[in-house]
This record gives sequence, structure tokens and C-alpha cells, in this order.
Amino acid sequence: MLVTNEAYGFKTREEVRATPGLGHQPLIQILEPMGRNTAPAVALAALAAAEQGGDPVILVLPADHLIPDEAAFRQAAREATRLAAGGDLVLFGIQPTAPESGFGYIELGDAHPDGGFTVRRFVEKPDVARATEYLAAGNFVWNSGMFCFRASSIIAALEQHAPQVMAAANAVWREGRRDNGGGDEVRFSPEAFTSLPDVSLDYAVMEHASNIRLLRADFHWSDIGSWKAVSEQLDADAEGNTCVGEHLLVGSRNTHLQSDGRLIAAVGVENLLVVDTPDAVLVASKDASQQVKDVVARLKASGHEAASVHRTVQRPWGTYTVLHAGERFKIKEIVVRPQQRLSLQMHHHRSEHWVVLAGTAQVTCGDEQRMVYANESTYIKVGARHRLENPGKVDLVLIEVQVGDYVGEDDIVRFDDQYGRVG
Repeated sequence: MLVTNEAYGFKTREEVRATPGLGHQPLIQILEPMGRNTAPAVALAALAAAEQGGDPVILVLPADHLIPDEAAFRQAAREATRLAAGGDLVLFGIQPTAPESGFGYIELGDAHPDGGFTVRRFVEKPDVARATEYLAAGNFVWNSGMFCFRASSIIAALEQHAPQVMAAANAVWREGRRDNGGGDEVRFSPEAFTSLPDVSLDYAVMEHASNIRLLRADFHWSDIGSWKAVSEQLDADAEGNTCVGEHLLVGSRNTHLQSDGRLIAAVGVENLLVVDTPDAVLVASKDASQQVKDVVARLKASGHEAASVHRTVQRPWGTYTVLHAGERFKIKEIVVRPQQRLSLQMHHHRSEHWVVLAGTAQVTCGDEQRMVYANESTYIKVGARHRLENPGKVDLVLIEVQVGDYVGEDDIVRFDDQYGRVG
């Protein structure tokens, strides 16, 4: 079961289908129109699990964690399942290896005779000085955000400690739209979804419930929550530098360079993160790596599109990349996967010119349909109903030039769409 934003539903489904051992397993996707934090996400997942019958045990795993020792993780998951089967809410605590200020901490209580510990208190992300004290004390663990419990146990806990979350989740779940095309999907209206309180599971339940059991996990763990954490997964050179992509280092130490295309040169620097992507360039001290979220918050507050839109955008049918944009025009590279097609659509404010670079395009424009091959082009005038399809076995790659008085992504009217995006 995957809980994610609806914009990533097709991408996560593709990745599951391509993963050995998972490709033919039943898949439930709970697709959120917006993020409302972990308590609503877990509440909806518990309702979905309860619908399957048998009061299953749920293992809640955030998607951005790296756990190299899978055998140790499986052993911990089995132990958590055993403890959760009795009705307890089980948390995974990670043994700290450094005074990390980017994680929440949990202070351990007494050991249970049949496994795990009680929880004395939860601590929000501390400063470095306080984190150093916790590391020295030896009875604090990192809060991993991973949980294990029966569906009935977490539903009962939510009803007791966060009744407003559970009431809203029940109402939203009843109104959810089920779609069985390509995997069981549950979608929700944005208007209904905003009724869900924006609150974490820790704050809503875990800090108040009495049936909490903490399992001290015995495996290496990283949440890859910063570029510093990314750099720590790479092999460093003799000067402590880590690099991805084309680079040149002169007299530099303990620096991470990451490029998605261009050459990065670093001269006489130390303890830096330099990340170059098509969207933006980040330059930061490794010691301030957790503050990238402050940059994102300021971009969101100013309405900058870099906070929400990548230069390359994933779509159910493939991808598009904005190569250049100016006043009254935009140039894109479009890749359509084999046997996929865009919606039947029209635009009020722009015309489109398509030049095929590779593959074969099947183009519908008005009442006409034609094949367009590599090194050929076609034109879609303003207001024309049109559709682009890839009937072949290889990717269709084309350049699209949009020209008009408005070239925003919201100038689109869909009439038919195989991915359910009409309406």
C-alpha cells in the first residue's frame, strides 16, 4: 500500500511494477490531492487495511529511508509485528551515531520483560549542544518515523487521542473515489481533503497513548533528509570530497559536488555542498544542510515555481522538459513512452509546433489523423482539438514550440483521457 500525492501515483505504480518480487503483487494506492501530514495519511491507510478484513498488522515506512542491512531490518520488523499483535503501538528507535540536530529524539523508559522499552518522553529537534548531551546520556534514540500496529489499534488510538483526525478521515474515506484501472487507487476531492487536520502521528497519538512500545533497532539507518546525508552514502577521496557528475577539485577538502550536466570546479573551499540541477544551484555549508528547508519555505512564500515544479515533469504518458521560455513562447522536449497517449485536448491561448526527433507520432488534429516520423513536423492551431500518441515500441521524442498570448500549464481543456484526468 502506497500513500502519496496524486501527482506521483503513476510514477510510484511504475516503480512498483518494475521491482522484482513486487510486480505482480496487489497494490493499493491512496492518492492525496495535498499533503496533510502523517496522522491523516496513517488514518486513511488504516481504514484501507481494515477494509481488507482480518485486522492486519501495518508496518508504516516513510519512503526516503536507506537501510542497507535488509536482514537486520527484517528481523526487527518481525519483532515489531510480534509486539504489535498484542495491541501495542510500536515505534522504531535508532541508536544515535552523532549529535544530529535534524532528527527528533525519544528518551527510553523501562525495559519490557517480553521486549522493547517504555517511552519516557519525545523531544523535538534539539540544538547541537542538547543533541550532544543526549548522545552522551546513552538512553536517547532517534525517532525514525517508522511504526508498527494493528489497524484496529491505531484507529482506536486516533479515536481516543485525536478524534477530530479520525472523524475527518472517516468522512473523507467514505467519499473517496475508487479506480481499479491499473491498480486499486483511491482519490479524494481537494475540498473534502482540506477538512483533515495537518498534524503528525507523533503529536496526535504517540505522545499521549499509554500502550506505546519502543523497539531499539539494531541496523544502520539514514533518512537521506539532507544533501549532507546524500554525501555520506558516497565513497570519499583522500581529502574527504565526494562527487557525482563531471567535476574538478583544486585544493578543496570535505566538499560534496553534484552535477546533473555541467562541469563543477571547486577551488580552495572546505566543508561545502554544491549541487547543480537544471532547476537551481545550491551552495551551502555542510553544517547548515538542514536549513535548505528554509530556502524552500521562502520560495513557496514568494510563489516561485522552483518550489513546486521541476524543469523535467513526470506525466502518466512520459515526461516533458522546459528547455526555454520567454514572453509569448515556450520550448519543450516531450518524451512519450511506447503505447502511451496524451489526452484529447485543446488550448485557448496558444498554438503548438511539433518536430519529431525520434520514434513515430500519431497525431489527431480536429477530424484528421496522420503519422509524423523523425525529421518531420506538424502544427496545432489555437482552439483545435488534438491528441499525441506513440504507437511504436520505442520512445517518441519531439520538440514542442508553444506560441501565444499565454503559455501557462493551466491553459488546457481535456475532453478524453485514459488516465482519469478529465473533470
